[in-house]
Amino acid sequence: MEPSGKIVVASQHYPPDPSTTAGIMAEIACRLAADHEVVVLSGSTGVLPALQTGPGKPRVVAIKNRMTGKAALVRRAAAEILFVVRTFVALIRELRQGDVVLTVTAPFMLPYAVAAAAKLRRARSALILHDLFPDVLVMAGLLKPGSLVARMMRAANALMFRALNAVITIGRDAERRLLSYRGMTRNKIRFIPNWTTLVPAPRPVTPDNPFRKALSARFVVGLSGNLGFTHDPEIVFEAARLLKDEPEIQFLLSGWGIGFERLKQLQAASNLPNIGFVARVEDAELEAFLTSADLWIIPYRKNVAGVSVPSRFYNLLAVGRPVVLVSEPEAEAALTVVENGLGWVVTPGRADQLAEAIRTASRSDAAAMADRAVKAAARFDRTAAMNAYAALVDELLRNPKLAEQR
Repeated sequence: MEPSGKIVVASQHYPPDPSTTAGIMAEIACRLAADHEVVVLSGSTGVLPALQTGPGKPRVVAIKNRMTGKAALVRRAAAEILFVVRTFVALIRELRQGDVVLTVTAPFMLPYAVAAAAKLRRARSALILHDLFPDVLVMAGLLKPGSLVARMMRAANALMFRALNAVITIGRDAERRLLSYRGMTRNKIRFIPNWTTLVPAPRPVTPDNPFRKALSARFVVGLSGNLGFTHDPEIVFEAARLLKDEPEIQFLLSGWGIGFERLKQLQAASNLPNIGFVARVEDAELEAFLTSADLWIIPYRKNVAGVSVPSRFYNLLAVGRPVVLVSEPEAEAALTVVENGLGWVVTPGRADQLAEAIRTASRSDAAAMADRAVKAAARFDRTAAMNAYAALVDELLRNPKLAEQR
């Protein structure tokens, strides 16, 4: 017999928002809608893409939401609190006993509201853990580990994890941090990694690539995507400074966030000859941009393990490019790099190590590493991930005491 409850997806980010989180939540919601009634509480406004409307698709309810710049911390916090309150009210209105609500850690206060509303309405709740707070804020230097705010957030986490029925991690490294909370048990944790949005296949560097035409260097190092509080722009710039007298190596940078603003400030002050910027690349040009570089950098600050996983990582592998990851060796992406021979892992804060890894990459066998990257990317499959989400939701619908019985 088919379970009768519906699915409610609560997410600040949803199409037409172009962010990675929006795309991920839309993929999951549409897959779940193939088997169940799905309602999306979305913080995004505007016209949905045609593929996400019509019969068999989620019903989207817009929640009033004011998006602010990432650097406007006070205004952003106020706007997010209002969005969370409005979402909580909407959840109380939408949820019924036996329903399942799925949410994500953006903004970080949303999961608390979701867990509370689910308890009040006797529904079941699941959290997709993209970032772990307050650890992200501590890692970024915005909070002290023992500060009152950090302790209060951890106390709130303990209550939340006790209330949640499932926590989906996208990295194996998250389990240790989660199990440090008394409210969390291993039975609640499900590992479902993110997936490639590009078809895994070797894509050689070509001279007619539109992003490479203006570059004279033989070896191009790329940096792309959102650089937020957990990323370290200075290490990239310092590595470029160490390599400025090696004309065969060029840096090609494109993205957004406070980290990219910092990179632009550093470049404006120094005008290094081996750094070039490209405007934010839209989805239609993403494949061409990712294939324009010979090597990609993902630069994290210290203590990233268990806190954040780079969503862009899998597409870099899909186009057959090695990576240099700045992180601890036990972080999820670092484990994947080392286990499969996909590049280099360097110590956070060590620009000299990053520069040396780039030199080594420029002399390495690119073809062999590209083949390994494509094979690794094929394991991070959208269909497998979607089926895993569907199986978890079915289990939650059928079994309200899932976490106690596994």
